[in-house]
Amino acid sequence: MQVSKDMIIAQLIQVDPGIVEILFAAGMHCIGCPSAQGESLEMACMVHGIDADELVNQINEFLANK
Repeated sequence: MQVSKDMIIAQLIQVDPGIVEILFAAGMHCIGCPSAQGESLEMACMVHGIDADELVNQINEFLANK
């Protein structure tokens, strides 16, 4: 499975809990906050000043190598 930047953060974690470590490493430490339940990865990246496409690539690479 692959993820996309329009997915809600909570959906990403359901795909694979290991994604949390990637989000933490990128500087997203608000995984448990209410925004994570309704905010897309792209929106969260914008708030945190992170390149969403690069993060999606990292996550998909992680998933491909499982």
